[in-house]
Amino acid sequence: MRDFFHTFFDFPEILGILPAILTEGLRNTLLIAGLAIVFGVVAGIVLAMFLLSRRRLVRLPARLYVDVFRGLPAIVTVSLVGVGLPAAGIRPFGRDPLGYAVLAIGLISAAYSAEIFRSGIQAVAAGQLHAARSLGMSYLTAMRVVVIPQGVRNVLPALAGQFIIDIKESALVYLLGLGVGQREIYFLAQERQAATYNSSALVAAGLCYLLLTVPLTYAVNRLDHRMREGRRAPVASAAALTEEVG
Repeated sequence: MRDFFHTFFDFPEILGILPAILTEGLRNTLLIAGLAIVFGVVAGIVLAMFLLSRRRLVRLPARLYVDVFRGLPAIVTVSLVGVGLPAAGIRPFGRDPLGYAVLAIGLISAAYSAEIFRSGIQAVAAGQLHAARSLGMSYLTAMRVVVIPQGVRNVLPALAGQFIIDIKESALVYLLGLGVGQREIYFLAQERQAATYNSSALVAAGLCYLLLTVPLTYAVNRLDHRMREGRRAPVASAAALTEEVG
């Protein structure tokens, strides 16, 4: 038992790594995850529009993208993007691994976000689109102004859940060998663990991830509950109105 606590709960080790984790590590984790989330949301909306297209030539490439990036393990995608692209001479970010890290997590996030947005848009009543078109709006304008905003509201809990996954998957970019000043939470902890053969640094990293994800998880659950209650309220009002008229 003493060895167990020494390996996982060595407080000098935890206190020694915490300053770096809470400054450099936390900052870069939030930077990578935040930029990946922005990329994923924007690309996901575009992909969702393609998935809903009636044209097969537009729909199939989007479906292929979503199926591939949802089917590949995240660690494979990170390796292919962050290691494979530079090795093949494709270097949109030069030799800076941080850009490839954001791109890899963003590509994965976009695939999952696309399916989330697609389901949300399809949940919007078809009459909304027809009504907007009858007012003279083009298809794209009606989707942008009327349908997509309602679809996004439908999937806010699921979308927030995807953001939590993006934060956790940012730990995989340690494979790309981030430089000093670019290291995220797990990279710092893994370096310390490799140097000391003590896993307390990884426990410290785990606690930091929990501090990020657990409050977000409860916030997502609360948001989901509020939205469900909000959907039931109009139904109850309609029923009451029917009784009153009857």
